[in-house]
Amino acid sequence: MRLERKNEKQITLTVSASIDAFGLQRLIDYIKYLEATSRSKVKQTDIDKLAAETNASWWSKDKNRFIK
Repeated sequence: MRLERKNEKQITLTVSASIDAFGLQRLIDYIKYLEATSRSKVKQTDIDKLAAETNASWWSKDKNRFIK
């Protein structure tokens, strides 16, 4: 594995082709998440509240698909 800073805006990570693709994809997804949220001013408590509201709304609409 090799990590190289190209410039102030880019870092290159080179890994062996034998690395597990699923694990690598999870790492890439996490890095994309870090990029997307790097400038966010939203607090974790606000995110948690939104997630709870979304889950509650989803469950109230779809629970009949799972409970019979």
